[in-house]
Amino acid sequence: MKTLHSILAFAMLSLNATAENPPPRNTRPAAPVSPELLAGGRVTFRCLAPNAKEIKVSGQFGKELKMEKAEAGLWSVTSGSITPGIYEYHFEVDGMNVLDPFNPAIKPQRNPGSSILHLPSTPPAPWDLTDIPHGTLSQHDYFSKTLGKWRHLMVYTPPGYRSDGPELPVLYLSHGFSDNDQSWSTHGKAHWIMDSLLAAGKAKPMLIVMPDAHALPPGASWSDDYADENTRAFCKELAEDVIPLIEKSYQVNPKPTHRAFAGLSMGGRHALTVAITMSDRFSQVGAFSSAVPAENLIATALENVPAINDQLKLLWIACGKDDFLFETNQSFHALLKQKGVKHEYLITEGNHSWPVWRRYLVDFVPKLFP
Repeated sequence: MKTLHSILAFAMLSLNATAENPPPRNTRPAAPVSPELLAGGRVTFRCLAPNAKEIKVSGQFGKELKMEKAEAGLWSVTSGSITPGIYEYHFEVDGMNVLDPFNPAIKPQRNPGSSILHLPSTPPAPWDLTDIPHGTLSQHDYFSKTLGKWRHLMVYTPPGYRSDGPELPVLYLSHGFSDNDQSWSTHGKAHWIMDSLLAAGKAKPMLIVMPDAHALPPGASWSDDYADENTRAFCKELAEDVIPLIEKSYQVNPKPTHRAFAGLSMGGRHALTVAITMSDRFSQVGAFSSAVPAENLIATALENVPAINDQLKLLWIACGKDDFLFETNQSFHALLKQKGVKHEYLITEGNHSWPVWRRYLVDFVPKLFP
């Protein structure tokens, strides 16, 4: 019995010692961070590729950066100071474009090829996440009777939205050729921009509907034939499927005076076509860096300019001086002037890129639904 007591006592002492000084656990090394935001706007990019011979970082933030290889095949480079903003970038691994494998933020596209670098501003920009009331993003799956297939779209509802609340106006927002229905929210930050404008008292509460602008399957690259056919199909589906879905599902005002449309690039083509051919359904339209519609799409409607000017309360067109579509926008502006279509035409700095289009949305939304 004495021996048993001794064994038990020793066991208890051992348990107490283990509880006070637990043995070291097996720990895994922390995963590399990329992009790592540093002081002064500098950023470190990293890539694990032991067999690579050369890796570069290419993006909208500035000049191409060449990475250096360290032990265990981990490559890295630290940039100089980068202006705050949201940029696309990718790695070039021995000449092949590669997403940043350590960065889960990927730009939504038909063929994803860009990671996202977000450098917040001080004070915050409208597209930065801040401690203000935020709305809600929802995805809708629906069967398009017009197209005979399943489709989906994104919907933003503002803070405080209620299904039994006041009827709200709606902005329909279209993306460009390489993007999809989630590009305006995930990369364009349309919902954060709207939250910021509402918090600052610069905009009216509204829904933002972000549909899939590819009504028809696109080819590998842009073609005018596809653009014409897709625009016709998109506008038909918009009228017959998308608008009815939104007006059935949400507490919105169905009058054209409470319905707006905007889009960028290919979506700008949609916007300008909507403005000219569907002015009885939309009262306010914004076209950002537009791939302008061919005259055959709008020729008939342009025969009745008085009706367009009476119904369309705002047609806002903007394009950057360094945009590859600048000259075609200049020509379209001249056409509208010649025909007598009332519109605002804004020439800005910038090229064909999301940093420009976010600013356009910030400028356009406060003009809506006065």
